[in-house]
Amino acid sequence: MADKNTIPTRLLWVDLEMTGLEPAKDVLLEIAVEITDFNFKTLANYEARIKQKRDVVIDRMQKNIWWRDYPANRDDFVNKLDSGKPLAEVEQDMLVLVGEHFGNELAVLAGNSIYNDRLFIKQWMPAFDLKLHYRMLDVSSFKILMQGKHGEVFEKDSTHRAFDDIQASIAELQHYLEWFRHNS
Repeated sequence: MADKNTIPTRLLWVDLEMTGLEPAKDVLLEIAVEITDFNFKTLANYEARIKQKRDVVIDRMQKNIWWRDYPANRDDFVNKLDSGKPLAEVEQDMLVLVGEHFGNELAVLAGNSIYNDRLFIKQWMPAFDLKLHYRMLDVSSFKILMQGKHGEVFEKDSTHRAFDDIQASIAELQHYLEWFRHNS
């Protein structure tokens, strides 16, 4: 097992799109990953739709109010369900990607509200979960601090597409770090 006290050298940005927020009931629809160094230089990326049973996806979407507010996304995901990769193949891709870029280092998961993504990873991709550090870099923690303490609000588009959401999360963290440079 890798030493959990090792200083991380990279970040594993992950965003998942799923049918809802309950890992035991909802399923994964899409995953995007971007590996960066701590200067946010992209070292690798990955993106995949995940093949799911149409009736399961439609049932879960009908039970989730969020999907009613994003009909274009809903229809796009439903229409392309058959073109996705099997979940086992996606998990294998993640294991290879992490192995290539992190070696024996446990990967630090990064993103916005990343804890919920981690719950889905733990539920649906347990072998991948074992390659992740217990620490995570959650941009939403910065958001709470910046809004509550400094009144600093970062406006971002929310497309609710995995790769676009990662780019927005990285830009948001960069914005807050830049704010600190100029205001300290």
